Amino acid sequence: MTRCAVMGTGSWGTAFAMILADAGCEVVLWGRRKELVDAIDRDHVNPDYLPDLRLPESIRATTDPAEALAGADFAVLSVPSQTLRDNLARWAPLLGPETVLVSLMKGIELGTAKRMSEVVQEVAGVGPERVVVVSGPNLAGEIANRQPAATVVACTDEAVAKRFQTACHTPYFRPYTNTDVIGCELGGAVKNVIGLAVGMANGMGLGDNTKATLITRGLAETTRLGLALGADAHTFAGLAGMGDLVATCSSPLSRNNTFGTNLGRGMTLAETIAATSQTAEGVKSCESVLDLARRNGVDMPIVEAVVDVVHNGRPTQEVLKGLMARSAKPERR
Repeated sequence: MTRCAVMGTGSWGTAFAMILADAGCEVVLWGRRKELVDAIDRDHVNPDYLPDLRLPESIRATTDPAEALAGADFAVLSVPSQTLRDNLARWAPLLGPETVLVSLMKGIELGTAKRMSEVVQEVAGVGPERVVVVSGPNLAGEIANRQPAATVVACTDEAVAKRFQTACHTPYFRPYTNTDVIGCELGGAVKNVIGLAVGMANGMGLGDNTKATLITRGLAETTRLGLALGADAHTFAGLAGMGDLVATCSSPLSRNNTFGTNLGRGMTLAETIAATSQTAEGVKSCESVLDLARRNGVDMPIVEAVVDVVHNGRPTQEVLKGLMARSAKPERR
């Protein structure tokens, strides 16, 4: 039986633990807070993040990372992206020599502008063939209800991607394989930033024309950055690109969309953070995405606009006017 450690008890980590258990894997879920872990282990419910989901009784939970990672075929990493480096530094000595690390995170590291798979390789001292990335339209609340969804399982080694594809394939969760790790990660990271922008438009009371414009031009920005970094353009037309972007930009279940909506309604950053119980990855990653773009000479005006609102305090109306006043160009990627 395939053994999986899921490191993180947030909504997506918990939902993914359910997927793995439903697919027939042995699953141990690691969490930092003892009271939450005890509730999961005792009642098979995560009361803080998915209180309506009854987890399979085969899932065990622990606060001991050594217990979670012992003998794991796959270590599934589901922590906030900006905490990955510190967490993984503590877990790396506990990994088996053949354990494959799976990233559920969708962010770019602040300061280094590194993708999550790059951080994993650096900190854990593993090659790219031992790192898998999961990306796609995977809203945890819907998956917790076992609604049909698809995702992309990406690894530079296609055989490893296929192994994990088998480990997480259920009647309601369909994974596709891909070897374009760069494209899949960028699609997942940048869509959070575009989700903030669409949320802002929604909060300002703007209509579908505006939101469709932000989505499609946001995809163009993502594609430009991906091509500059060596990604395959076709990835951005698939589940890890357009699929994830549409879900994030259109669903009230999206944390980034909701966060942006509150900003668009006039709430301050501090007020919006206080009203948000879970991490909206785009809030921090918008800075690192813009940093990555500038390092590679890629123009990303929507991302820059989001940074101006979120971190520089510029009013949303002023930023929107600036976007619309940019010189007109032929439509191209």
